[in-house]
Amino acid sequence: MSNIRTAAGGSALLVAVLVFALNLRTPITSLPPVLADAATGLGLDQTLTGLLVGIPALCFSVVAPAASTLIARVGPYSAVTVALVGVIAGTLIRSAGSGTVGVVAAFTGTVVLGAAITVGNVVVPVIIARDLPTRTALATGLYSSVMNLGSVLATSLTAPFAALLGWRGAVASWSVVAAMALAVWLVTTRRLSDTQVTRVTPASDTSLHDGAAERPGETWGGVLRRPITWVLSVAFAGQSFSYFAVTGWLPELLRDLLGVSVTTAGNAAAPFQGMAIAGSVLVPLVLAARVPMRAVAVAMGLLWAALPAGLLLAPQWWLLWVSLAGIAQGGNFVVIFTIVAQRCRTVAQTRRTVATVQTFGYAVAATAPAVIGAVHAASGGWTAALLVMFGSTLALGSAELIATRRPRYLRS
Repeated sequence: MSNIRTAAGGSALLVAVLVFALNLRTPITSLPPVLADAATGLGLDQTLTGLLVGIPALCFSVVAPAASTLIARVGPYSAVTVALVGVIAGTLIRSAGSGTVGVVAAFTGTVVLGAAITVGNVVVPVIIARDLPTRTALATGLYSSVMNLGSVLATSLTAPFAALLGWRGAVASWSVVAAMALAVWLVTTRRLSDTQVTRVTPASDTSLHDGAAERPGETWGGVLRRPITWVLSVAFAGQSFSYFAVTGWLPELLRDLLGVSVTTAGNAAAPFQGMAIAGSVLVPLVLAARVPMRAVAVAMGLLWAALPAGLLLAPQWWLLWVSLAGIAQGGNFVVIFTIVAQRCRTVAQTRRTVATVQTFGYAVAATAPAVIGAVHAASGGWTAALLVMFGSTLALGSAELIATRRPRYLRS
């Protein structure tokens, strides 16, 4: 009976985590569909408009260490509550006011959103590693797929909402989803505390509790000295750089290479985001079938590399290359953070490793649109830019080959 209650509690917690994850991308992807209306309404030029879009990615890097500290102080469950309250507040603030007040509110709300989502980015892998260690790949895959589902929903529904509510009402309406997630989270965790966790592991296993006395490998210095931390940081940097490069430049690239219409080029984002859901679900299923993690990592690296290589060699098959890269960007996220969970032994080590990986990875990712744009402008074409993207996929694939080597302590 005890095991049944533990399993039921773990399933309920997983559902609550997934409802929370639905809000980790919708506030970001709900703005681009109405960006022109927002820029006009707020009187923003192109530079400020681009900054408004880029702030969340910058927050993902800069705020990650502070998010780790917050999680340590209040506990993962309370940190989720803080994140959801921040998402609600940031979404509402961002769409409030007009004129100068509206501009200040837009940037303030965006910063609040970026910080709140950063807490979510760090805390979910910690909860999965601590509370659901026997379902790490499955939970990470579902988490990634739900985030991508949120992106698809926000991208497709915000413009129709704007036709009814205006751009401010459409953007603010996504706070309702966050409020629902907050209610689900509070109800699910009301009988749980961060010191009495519903975990699908033997009760005697305490290695994943965030204890007061930290061992050397759990401190910031210890985490930063671990080679696996930096190998995974390079892998995530390659993943994130590729993602932001494709997201930022794919429509224009397709228009230039193939002469397709603006509508067709704009719709290219749909298979990229949609197939990410498939990749996020496929990887856990393959791992559950006992396919080695290294083989899965190699496959994801090859699928990622297919996009720049395919566009260089056979651009007319762009839909295939975009779809394969979509599978890779969803599946590779699962690979990276499943490895994090497998190679970290405590909550403190997991928390700081996730923060380090995301700090480095998102800092590199934030440069992607500018780097690709500069290379394109300097070269006068897309060949050099695609080679840069191919290099980023090569970096992530190489790093994952190293990361999936069997640890020495297991080999011995």
